[in-house]
Amino acid sequence: MTILLEVCVDSAEGLASAIEGGAGRIELCSALELGGLTPLPSLMRIAARAPIPVYAMIRPHAGPFIFDKADEEAMMIDIDAVRTAGLAGVVIGANRPDGTLDMPLIHRLKAHAAGLGSTLHRAFDLVPDADQALEQAVELGCERILTSGCALKAADGLEALKRISAKAAGRISIMPGSGIRPTNVGEILQATGAREVHGSCSSPVESADPRAVAFGFEAKSTNKTDVAVVREMRRAIEAVG
Repeated sequence: MTILLEVCVDSAEGLASAIEGGAGRIELCSALELGGLTPLPSLMRIAARAPIPVYAMIRPHAGPFIFDKADEEAMMIDIDAVRTAGLAGVVIGANRPDGTLDMPLIHRLKAHAAGLGSTLHRAFDLVPDADQALEQAVELGCERILTSGCALKAADGLEALKRISAKAAGRISIMPGSGIRPTNVGEILQATGAREVHGSCSSPVESADPRAVAFGFEAKSTNKTDVAVVREMRRAIEAVG
């Protein structure tokens, strides 16, 4: 069975690079430097032309995944935009102040996204009990959990990733993500038995316009999806699968 590579992108340029490099699915965002926010409707419409499935991040602002009624309304409208654009699915999640999954809110988001695919995002990594959250994710009916094993990077959460992958037992896919590169993806896949993996496949790029940096219109350096890294990641994955 082929191992699927999901690449997160936040621009039309990044989308094209991920597809050219061999990504099997796209997580579409804005502001990846903030962990990913909801993409603009214009980017959704461009991504809808992609030859591979595209899932849009549903996250209205940076910070903790704790959302109020105004945030919920925004997320519902964003899910409508995903459906209107013709994308394949959504990436959702929410926490309560104690870190547990906000099950009532996620249930409502999931119900509003009926007919679309769904990934539970890294709100999962903030929970106090990953085993309990796994059962809740199964109850929600999400297709997969994007997780680093409740560590900052997936390579540091291997034991938890192995445990929840075994407990998932085919009921839900466990998709490792965070800090995954061509140099470590093989180890992570072999340790977890995962059949899909998530990465940014990016490289740092320095700004060519110091005036834009000085005015605060552009960061001095940023990370951009790199087609060569996507290809390298695909080769490393194929060596395992």
